[in-house]
Amino acid sequence: MGSTNRGRIVVAGILAALAATGATVGGQPKSAAAEVGAGHVQTSIKWGGCPELAPGVKRDPRQTCGTVKVPLDYRHPQGETITVAVSRVATAKPGKKRGALLFNPGGPGLGGLDMPGKMAPTLPKSVLNSYDLIGFDPRGVGHSTPMSCGLTDSGFLNVFAYPGAGGSIEGNVTSARAAAEQCAAVGDKLRFFTTANTARDMDRIRQALGARKISYWGQSFGTYLGAVYTSLFPHNTDRMVLESNVDPSKAWAKMLDTWNQGMNDRFPDAARVAAANDTELGLGGTVDEVTHTFLTLADHLDRKPAAVPGTPAAVNGALLRAITYQMLLHNETLAPLTQFWKAAADLSAGKAPTDAGVAVLKQVFADAAAEPGVPADNQVTMALALMCGDTTWSRDVDSYAGATSAARAKYPLSAGMPNNIRSCAFWSTKPVEPLVKVTSHGPRNVLILQNRRDNATPWAAGRGMREVLGDRAGFVGVDNGGHYVYGTGSTCADKATVAFLTKGTLPGKDLACDGPRS
Repeated sequence: MGSTNRGRIVVAGILAALAATGATVGGQPKSAAAEVGAGHVQTSIKWGGCPELAPGVKRDPRQTCGTVKVPLDYRHPQGETITVAVSRVATAKPGKKRGALLFNPGGPGLGGLDMPGKMAPTLPKSVLNSYDLIGFDPRGVGHSTPMSCGLTDSGFLNVFAYPGAGGSIEGNVTSARAAAEQCAAVGDKLRFFTTANTARDMDRIRQALGARKISYWGQSFGTYLGAVYTSLFPHNTDRMVLESNVDPSKAWAKMLDTWNQGMNDRFPDAARVAAANDTELGLGGTVDEVTHTFLTLADHLDRKPAAVPGTPAAVNGALLRAITYQMLLHNETLAPLTQFWKAAADLSAGKAPTDAGVAVLKQVFADAAAEPGVPADNQVTMALALMCGDTTWSRDVDSYAGATSAARAKYPLSAGMPNNIRSCAFWSTKPVEPLVKVTSHGPRNVLILQNRRDNATPWAAGRGMREVLGDRAGFVGVDNGGHYVYGTGSTCADKATVAFLTKGTLPGKDLACDGPRS
């Protein structure tokens, strides 16, 4: 149960890939609650071929795909519909089948159509025999009525921007406003592409599968999606695994603020790798020395970006920090990350990178193959749609400047990015409904998996999910770094996950697991 295959499908986690108010009833709007079962509900899926992949990308040959039609606006279920792309790898065995296990890799804005084929090699026969594996591209994402704001900057720095030299956010204000204006030009439709409506789509997928209940495995942002689903549909939820968690009580600005401490917790893991290889890298012989080198380099690159020979690209402070953040998501990318730091330091000093540095630079700046039929800015568009459409954000520009300055002083490794202004401050529409309230009401059928040193969904967020779900959930905490838990070296956590999926067994009390041995 290794992590290599699943790492490829979920490499970006809650960060996009670098390329990149009515009354409620039981947590959902009265209008949405009243329509459950109303309108046309699809009761079967015609399985066939899957959409074309990007060049060089492979797919599990067992996988088939289909579509499910769902309402654009669940308040008007008889109105306009959109199409959600669904996939299946039918692994369940007759006589042993429990049901369907639906996956979501998070993002926000990541597609999950090929996730069943990526997850299958990591799962034991006991799980595969029990479930058919189901994937889907969430509404607006990938092949599910993909949305586009027409953004020419489709990288993740469009959403999660770092301040400029000295901490200035003036450039960020300009770019955030421009992106919001482009998304506003798309029209009113984008406001219905929310987490709550995605959760309702999941229940339509359940019905189309002919399942009384559905099991679910969500990662990163997918944990919040799962928590919303089981709050809206507690009695339609079978067994739910939430891995690397968002705190539902902090969606969204307060959740991003947790990245500051998450970065502080995770960065030393990479710094130790660099310190152990100081003879070759020259970045420092201790964690403190490496940290100082990194901060000094980032500040210098803020003021004077370094050109990358043979490409039109340059490494500035924001790119150094962004690539660092992404490569901290996996333990297996820590060593290449230190080589990237070395290469960036060499370029900044006017030196030629080493062979190892050249190799990692080629990897970082390699063009990602485009997926046919998916707009280039789809992931960024949907990250903005979900974060800005789920809840309201402050429109006080000065408050962002103050919060960013304070965060830079307290958490220099994050450099103010988590608290920086986003397009949500200029979003043209208000949320179509309040946030779904996630509570502890419902059956005890959720397993929470959380690493202690996770820079994208930090320990505090995992504990927040635990607190919100209360007795509904069992909790497995792992002494490990990185953004994913299952299949990353903790036998204890893997056994707990398999036992839950196959037998329904949850830890009687919070379980503390060792991480992988070094």
